Amino acid sequence: MQRNLSTRGCICLALLVAAAGVLPAVASAQAPPRLLPHGAPPEATEPRDLPPLSSKRPGIPKDQAHGLDFLFGALKAAPDEESARHVEAQILALWSRTSSDTTVLLMQRAKVAMHGQQFDIAIKLLDAVLKLHPDYIEGWNQRATLHYMQNDYQLSLEDIEQVLVREPRHFGALAGLGMIMQDLGDDRRALDAYRKALAVNPHLENVRERVRTLTEKVEGRDI
Repeated sequence: MQRNLSTRGCICLALLVAAAGVLPAVASAQAPPRLLPHGAPPEATEPRDLPPLSSKRPGIPKDQAHGLDFLFGALKAAPDEESARHVEAQILALWSRTSSDTTVLLMQRAKVAMHGQQFDIAIKLLDAVLKLHPDYIEGWNQRATLHYMQNDYQLSLEDIEQVLVREPRHFGALAGLGMIMQDLGDDRRALDAYRKALAVNPHLENVRERVRTLTEKVEGRDI
């Protein structure tokens, strides 16, 4: 979910930048905070646990899960930015894969509507995607982006949660969670989410800059 962050698919939640955007060697994602009532200050909320993850993540076929495991290992080991971008593109392609022609068509139309700032139409199209295919990760991801673009953090957080339940390695969703927490003034949770995104994808330079800034602010030291 990218508004101020740029970078290739750094935020898969950010369809507003590109097509999009968490793990064998990394701890699973932090539970998103309790969803905020409109106008409620962030300090008035407490963390909420995500539903427990089963050994088989919903929405990810076994063969695709194995492919993602391999690609996330390759992403962490990528020797340069060009290699990392290539691996990221493959991860994004797997997250977006669907055997449903209807889902593909609805997603294409939703993207066109989003880019044309026809947000009501885009929401209806994404609602249809998720009704048809509730485990389709990128449907939740793109709708979270759309809610963020409309400054509806509560609904965006709800959809981010659905992304992370299905794919805790989704570095875009983790970075998007960090952006929302930072916008709400909860720097500690923002820092935690950004660190988790970097643990999965260490090639997110803008996220790394945010970690550096927030580490000094929250912990009183540079990284």
